[in-house]
Amino acid sequence: MPGPPSAPAPGPPSAPAPALPSARAPRSRARGFASRGRPRPDATLAAVVEVRALPTDPTAEVAVARALADRSERRDEHPALGDAVWRDLADPAPASVGFVAVAPTDPEPVGYLRAIGRTGDPLVVDFAMTVHPDHRDDAVPGRLLDAGIAHARTVGAARVALWVFGADVDTDALAAGRGLQVERELWQMRVPLPVAGPAPMPPGVTLRTFVPGADDADWLACNNRAFAADPDQGGWTAATLAGRLDEAWFDPAGLLVADDDGRMAGFCWTKVHAPVPPHEPHALGEIYVIGVDPADRGRGLGRALTVTGLDHLHHHGIAVGMLFVDASNTAAVGLYRALGFVTSRVDRCYGTGLA
Repeated sequence: MPGPPSAPAPGPPSAPAPALPSARAPRSRARGFASRGRPRPDATLAAVVEVRALPTDPTAEVAVARALADRSERRDEHPALGDAVWRDLADPAPASVGFVAVAPTDPEPVGYLRAIGRTGDPLVVDFAMTVHPDHRDDAVPGRLLDAGIAHARTVGAARVALWVFGADVDTDALAAGRGLQVERELWQMRVPLPVAGPAPMPPGVTLRTFVPGADDADWLACNNRAFAADPDQGGWTAATLAGRLDEAWFDPAGLLVADDDGRMAGFCWTKVHAPVPPHEPHALGEIYVIGVDPADRGRGLGRALTVTGLDHLHHHGIAVGMLFVDASNTAAVGLYRALGFVTSRVDRCYGTGLA
């Protein structure tokens, strides 16, 4: 990921995509979808849990995924499935498929995994999973992951990747048991608004809002230069951008553009999340993605755009700002900490090659 001015939305399933003033850390119990706690009395039922692929019926699959995600989110206090899952369900990639785990004692599915064919790289299949809180102590998570890996082999994938929101030692152990190692770690960071101190734009830089249609090509060029080394935010196409601009939450006034002598030097794209009571009782303001052209780094533009984006959110009544940053991007982490951000959640990508 490029230096301090760049903070991507979370990778697949991006969550989301994806940051403590009033934010509570997720409960330690069953934060992901696996738990190493004492087995439940009916844990032996996992031996007869059935895992099956879902038929191609996006409407029905969305209902299954949403029901399980809701149960998980009430327990975990963070989203169970990222935006990439819902986008893929709306427009499935050729290699994508959903799996459910069904227990003999429960009429409803107790686990769900979505295998997503990665856009632009048919040799990679990404996984997103959520498991009913009462079934995390048995073999359901592992059985679902095994089914996803078997599917990836069937479609000829060379690699698989599992994204986990609220990752912990239990999800580390689940992944390691199938040969998946931590490949990336994203931190969600949050800060109370407003942030202290001004951050003026560098000399010659002017700020304006994004104009859909007129700015698309320049924005794509700036974004792809800023994120040339990033597997999630880099390499966007016109279709990728069009899909985001069509999202219900998109507001052109929240996509701030920094121009220098008629050239787009950077941008700060904000997003407002509606309240999700009880764990997120108030609207949350996200810096969805912030990027600076490599030619403009070292001028303080990244800090200025970050503060400007947070001020924009604050002026719209948002009390908490949030963003996602790759844990390995020490320069960006340092900038955000200097502004008062603290880590509120850890997401991990586990991956492995398939022989």
